Amino acid sequence: MQLATWNVNSLGVRLPHLQQWLAQQPVDVLALQELKMTDEKFPHDELRAAGFHAASFGQKSYNGVALLARTPLRDVERITPCDGDDSARLIAATVDAPGGALRVASAYFVNGQAPGTEKFDDKMRWLDALHDWLQGELARHERLLLMGDFNIAPQDADSHAPAALAHTVCHTPQEKAHFARLLALGMADAFRLFDQPAGSYTWWDYRQASFRRNQGLRIDHILASRALAPQVRACTIDRIPRTWERPSDHAPMLVELA
Repeated sequence: MQLATWNVNSLGVRLPHLQQWLAQQPVDVLALQELKMTDEKFPHDELRAAGFHAASFGQKSYNGVALLARTPLRDVERITPCDGDDSARLIAATVDAPGGALRVASAYFVNGQAPGTEKFDDKMRWLDALHDWLQGELARHERLLLMGDFNIAPQDADSHAPAALAHTVCHTPQEKAHFARLLALGMADAFRLFDQPAGSYTWWDYRQASFRRNQGLRIDHILASRALAPQVRACTIDRIPRTWERPSDHAPMLVELA
């Protein structure tokens, strides 16, 4: 079984890319982030034609997450974990999978702008709330994958310039500590279960020829629960869509389960 996550950075713009990629990649489940569209505009017909059931949690202009699956999505929940924040950033559902039901979630973490700002404080609150939500979700679903754009580069290897960027957003000790707290719940970073090439990133700035120079970050992640981690057979990044015309600034990440 193959699952993936991809921040498409506007589904309205990138729908042809998504259709092309789905035609080339035999994924069973796909988590999407940064839809930048309302649920009323979500392209259910086009995705149904591609063979997918879909559930979305949309928002005009910003945010927005979705789950696509070859089989029906059950028990869909649109979650706002942080009190006072109704941003469309988290959706979860159950799918049928070898070995039993699988709980999957698509998350678009708060960016945080910069340490010392109000938006960074909002990110810390949101991460606290997400931790509590995930803890409860794991109590109900042993087989769980949390996939998405975390806006956190948890290790030095996840940044092209870890020393120079050490105190900038996505790199701070506070953000890395929050990532570690999620792992401490019994989650595994699927990508780091395997030896990976140096310079493996999922995001590159549109500016300064960052992709051509491979000046990127690995801020998109797939976390597998303790019960599911032994079934992870591979986790890879597909850089090809980042080479297409008018691409998302993120590349898809894929995980294969036995």
